[in-house]
Amino acid sequence: MGRSAGVVLAAGGFCAVLVAGGAALGLHAGNLHNGLIAVSFTAVGLYVVARRPGHREGWLFVATGAAHAVLFAGRQYALHPGPLPGASWLGWLGVWPLPLTLVLVSVTVMCFPDGRLPSPGWRRVVAVLAVAGAALSLVSAGYPVEYARTGLVAPHPFALPGAAAADAFYRVARPVVYLAFQLTWVVSVVVRLRRARGDEASRLRWFVAAVVLTGAVMVAGLVGWGTPLPGVLAVPLVPLAAGAAILRYRLHDLDTAVNRAFVVATMAGVVTLGYAAVVAGVGAVVHGQGTALALLATALVAVVFEPVRRRAQRLADRLVLGHRATPYESLARLSEQLAGPRGRLLDGVCTTVADGVGAREVVLWTGERDDLRAVSAWPAGRALPDGAHRFDDLADTGAGRVAVPVLHDGRFLGALTVRTAPGDPMGAAERRLVGDLAAQAGLILELQGSAQRIVAAGDLARRRLERDLHDGVQQRLVTAALELGGVVRLAATRGDDDLAARAGVARDRLLEATAGLRETARGLHPAVLTQDGLEAALGWLADRSAVPVRLAVDVPRRLPPQVEATAYYVVSEALTNAAKHSGADAVDVRVRLTAEGLELEVVDDGRGGAAVRSGSGLEGLADRLRTLDARLGLDSGAGGTRLRTVVPCG
Repeated sequence: MGRSAGVVLAAGGFCAVLVAGGAALGLHAGNLHNGLIAVSFTAVGLYVVARRPGHREGWLFVATGAAHAVLFAGRQYALHPGPLPGASWLGWLGVWPLPLTLVLVSVTVMCFPDGRLPSPGWRRVVAVLAVAGAALSLVSAGYPVEYARTGLVAPHPFALPGAAAADAFYRVARPVVYLAFQLTWVVSVVVRLRRARGDEASRLRWFVAAVVLTGAVMVAGLVGWGTPLPGVLAVPLVPLAAGAAILRYRLHDLDTAVNRAFVVATMAGVVTLGYAAVVAGVGAVVHGQGTALALLATALVAVVFEPVRRRAQRLADRLVLGHRATPYESLARLSEQLAGPRGRLLDGVCTTVADGVGAREVVLWTGERDDLRAVSAWPAGRALPDGAHRFDDLADTGAGRVAVPVLHDGRFLGALTVRTAPGDPMGAAERRLVGDLAAQAGLILELQGSAQRIVAAGDLARRRLERDLHDGVQQRLVTAALELGGVVRLAATRGDDDLAARAGVARDRLLEATAGLRETARGLHPAVLTQDGLEAALGWLADRSAVPVRLAVDVPRRLPPQVEATAYYVVSEALTNAAKHSGADAVDVRVRLTAEGLELEVVDDGRGGAAVRSGSGLEGLADRLRTLDARLGLDSGAGGTRLRTVVPCG
């Protein structure tokens, strides 16, 4: 065991013995606050120093808790109605150090969260507080001026002359000094909050609220009842607020450890209570079966262990992280989305960011730095911002909105804007997480953009090849056929029937080759699709289908070229498969334009059995659809095959 661990255990054991021993002597409402302060400050301080042994603020918390443990135990001892040995001296030890202990509390509060005063000038303030606290403590040590207020049964160990003057001084100085202590706390933390930025400001808000509330309660007690006791009872709010800052804003990186400690504590209680309940309940029925009963209890507890552990983990996550996912969970959830269509994947990016940082709103933008357009947002269903925006205008610190660039290989691809709740700015850890998720979004956008560019390049190459065949090779073949026709006529005129016949056969074969070449060119990219639109191209496919086709097309306007080409190839592949493999008697093709996009459905009454296999035409269609944010739906059973997709047209 290291030296620091030994000190932590010793400090914790010292405070635990004093508080537990004092509590065993009875319950006294007038001394309860010292026990509460001892437990709360010590617990928070020990946890901090256990994780960060050299952290000054943690040791200040421990020292404050230990001092109040001494006050609590001494007073409890002297409050006991029965005669206890040394009660006068132990009671005296539990009373007179109180003003100095409040000086220590003041320093602890003023040094939060890093264990250092807000500035060197505050050292003079601490010196004044220490002098005032020492003066009150000296008076309380020599005279029983505090005993009347604490109700100690044991007498004061000294009987010095001048008790009346000391009591008069203490009555006047005590509320003034204590009020000065409290006001100093409030002023120091408010000053620190005004100067704080980023994570430190986030951590201080809860703490400042508790300090100000404690000060207000103490002032109200002094003014209304002439006693600071209500404020003293409220002092445990300060370490509790410090603990909340640790949990809520990940101070000192302790949130994960607190999470695990909560789960372990919960499960320890469940196992212990569950085992005891099983043994007690079953033991009343089973007699003389100690080993069997233990095994049965263990088995029953093991059955309920995992479900309870999962619930405890979810509760711990909610208490420690709010509704936020851990960074690992955020990246893991994003990875799970990679198999989905691009639109859903981009929605998944926004959802993952929102879960990871507890955002109120997340928007993903794509485009150039000066021409960004919203493509996805969280919460789902909200309207996307209209128009083009500049990246430099997206960030709005007044509204709590942060803009993070989406980059890939140094290229600007878009931006993520994250808006948090008022008064809850993102800390450094949250900013790093958003940056990591933005990098993943950049990779996604780059991959999707690359896929779309590849498909577009393929379509362009098909159109170019079709045009070259139509305007070049095909025209020359037609010209050659015309010339052969002239040869046939010339041979017939000269009476060379054999030459005429042979030239006629060659001409017919050339025309057949020309027709085949024309069909091939149309298969590459039908000119009718480019010239007359999707409905005419699908009609051309239906006319040439080997299986009768019932075609219904409701597309009132021209669509983007890549959408029309994709729809054409989907229907073409479906008709080809129906003719070759399904044995269908008829095929229904329904195409309509909806608010969601171009809806395609091809249904046949064949034998079914179609599947997306590696290297198949359906796999190629699925890949092509994915580049346009669409997904191929396939249902192919014994009653036929149904192929459906919706291609976004935005």
